[in-house]
Amino acid sequence: MELHRRGHRYKDAETGVTLDAWLPKRETAPDTAFVRHCLAEKHGLIEGDRVEVTIRHLDDRPVSTEDAWLRLHLLSERSVKPNGLNLDGIFDLLTNVAWTSAGPVLPGKVDDLRTKVAADWHHLVVQSVDKFPRMVDFVVPSGVRIADADRVRLGAHLGSGTTVMHEGFVNFNSGTLGDAMVEGRVTPGVIVGRNSDVGAGSSIMGTLSGGGKTKNAIGERSLLGANAGIGISLGDECIVEAGLYVTAGTKVKLPDGKVVAARELSGQSRLLFRRNSQNGSVEVLPTDASRWGGLNTTLHSND
Repeated sequence: MELHRRGHRYKDAETGVTLDAWLPKRETAPDTAFVRHCLAEKHGLIEGDRVEVTIRHLDDRPVSTEDAWLRLHLLSERSVKPNGLNLDGIFDLLTNVAWTSAGPVLPGKVDDLRTKVAADWHHLVVQSVDKFPRMVDFVVPSGVRIADADRVRLGAHLGSGTTVMHEGFVNFNSGTLGDAMVEGRVTPGVIVGRNSDVGAGSSIMGTLSGGGKTKNAIGERSLLGANAGIGISLGDECIVEAGLYVTAGTKVKLPDGKVVAARELSGQSRLLFRRNSQNGSVEVLPTDASRWGGLNTTLHSND
C-alpha cells in the first residue's frame, strides 16, 4: 500500500538538517493549509518549507527523517495500530531537537534563540531536548483526555475514551485501543485493550527494554495494580496485585501446587497474580473483571 502525504517541514538554517515535519491528514487541502510560523524562523535560526512524503509500503524500513515523521503521525492519528508498521532504525533518522516555546532548534542554538527572542518580549521555555516531541503539538486525537501533555510522545496511539492521568506515560509505537485508564508507563510495542486500567506507578516491559523483541500486551477488562509491572502479556480479565512485578522468569505457583515460569502463562485470560503475604511466593488464581469492578465509565466519555 503506497501512502502519500503533504505537509510542512522545519530545517536548521545553517546545516539544512530536518528538525521536524508536520504531516496532517489533509490530503485534499490547498498548500496554504500547510504553513507554520514561529520566532525561531523569524530570527533566521530555522527555515520552513512545504514537503511531500511517500511511503511505498509500511513494512519497509523508513528511509528518511521525513518518512519517520510520517510514520509517527500515522500512529497518533490512529491510521495504524502499534506494531503495524516498520520503525527499524528510526532513532538514527530523527534529530535530537530542543523543543521550545519559540520553535524547534538544534540544542546548541538555544542560547542564541533565547537572546534573539528577548527583543520580542518572549521568555523562552524549553519543554524538552529529545528526538520525539509531545504528541499534542502535532496530533490531537478525538475522545481522549491527557492530564500532562509532556508525558505522551508523538507516535503514541490513544484510542477514543482513553484517559492519561498526570503520572501516566505513553511512548511511541504503543498505546490503547479504546476506553482505558493510564496512570502508569506504557512502553514501545505494548498495546492495552479496551476497558483496562494501567495503575498508578505501574510499568509494562516493552520492545526497547534491554533490546527485547517480545511484544507484550494487556487484554480487555484487565487491571495492572498500582506500582505493579509485567514482563509478560495479560489476556482478558486479568489482575496483577498492587506492587507485584511479574517477569517472564518469575516462578508462579498454580492452584494445583505446580510451579511454572510466568512466561508459560503469558497471554492467558482470567488470571489473578498475587504474592502470598505469609510466605512470599507468587501465586496465580482464577478470576474475572468483577474482582476489581472495571473502569468508571463516566471518566472516559471525553468528547
